Amino acid sequence: MTDDRQRIIEEFDEAVNMTPKELEEWLETNESKSVGQSDVGGESKGHESGRRILKIKRKNNSDYTDDDIEHMKRVNGYVKRHLGQGPKDDIENSKWRYSLMNWGHDPLKSLAWKPARPRNVS
Repeated sequence: MTDDRQRIIEEFDEAVNMTPKELEEWLETNESKSVGQSDVGGESKGHESGRRILKIKRKNNSDYTDDDIEHMKRVNGYVKRHLGQGPKDDIENSKWRYSLMNWGHDPLKSLAWKPARPRNVS
């Protein structure tokens, strides 16, 4: 396996922080279906991506196709870009979070791992 391919897979495994079961259940919700760009009456790109992520996550690494790797790169880029665009409040119920979750990333999980900012003590 090439170094670039391995790096993409590792970034994907970090970016997709929802389990296949969590993602599968999420994709069935009205909230999941309510966000993202889509053709008239069609499935959003994010929702379609979520279904694709499920297929990838259920494969062995040795079974990844070049198309799988390309999709992983798209997921990595999407998650990285959108994490920098979050709302200042009500993250839990935001379309921003819902959109990220369609791509397999729940920002509330990643926020939980960040250390709290030190408070100024006077």
